[in-house]
Amino acid sequence: MSSLDPRINRLDLVKTAQAENIQPHQHWETYEVFVQAKRGGHHTHAGSLHAADHDMALIFAKEQFARRGQCHNIWVVKTSNIFALNTEDADMFAENNEKKYRNTGGFKVSDKITQYKRSHKHTQPDETD
Repeated sequence: MSSLDPRINRLDLVKTAQAENIQPHQHWETYEVFVQAKRGGHHTHAGSLHAADHDMALIFAKEQFARRGQCHNIWVVKTSNIFALNTEDADMFAENNEKKYRNTGGFKVSDKITQYKRSHKHTQPDETD
């Protein structure tokens, strides 16, 4: 077997090896991982992993995606349970300028308000009568 990876080439695999049938209990499914960085924040897609079941997927996700950065919560979802529209249907998402309230940009307003309050905390005058 020839590979671009020299580690595979060093294994000296038999060139006529027969593919074995994998039993259902031997097959690990693919899971998508979503991480919530802070409490009340939204979950963002962090990546994919392979695991035997959802419990192992949570453990692997914690080790892989929550070990270094800040993490409040993790979701794992089987990739096979995620459904998407065809790219031909993309025109249904054309922006309607008359309904700005439907845009998700408003969710980040609370972060901006908190940041503004923190930066102007020391500049607020005392209210004494």
